[in-house]
Amino acid sequence: MKALSKTTRSIKPAEVEKKWHVIDAEGLVVGRLASIIANILRGKHKPSYTPHVDCGDHVIVLNADKVQFTGGKAGKKVYYKHTGYPGGLKEVTADKVLAGRFPERVLEKAVERMIPTGPLGRAQMKALHLYNGTEHPHDGQKPEVLDVASMNRKNKVSA
Repeated sequence: MKALSKTTRSIKPAEVEKKWHVIDAEGLVVGRLASIIANILRGKHKPSYTPHVDCGDHVIVLNADKVQFTGGKAGKKVYYKHTGYPGGLKEVTADKVLAGRFPERVLEKAVERMIPTGPLGRAQMKALHLYNGTEHPHDGQKPEVLDVASMNRKNKVSA
């Protein structure tokens, strides 16, 4: 009888199999959706997860402009950026970002802040594909549909 191994097997970058997932983000809560996406991008949903290897999957998010916040966070949440000049701190609320020119940046920033910083994190973020409409150019990869709304009743904002 074979004894249990006491060593953890690390996966090599050549052994990684990357899948594609597609998520419809319409009506979903930003933070909950971002944490699910971040886990998939990092590969933490796989039993072969290795922290120092990019073993995550690609994620396609449709309707990224239709994500929602719970409570009054949409008006109260503030994003900051600095111009680099003295007194150049700029702020914008989440409502204005969602109504602006690039509304997908709300979800992109939420996911980006859940991914580690550095070269590995930047490589993992390249596997995130955000689209405002329902169309995407990745049909050739045969993405699997991931229904985030049915995972937990709190993932979707009820009217």
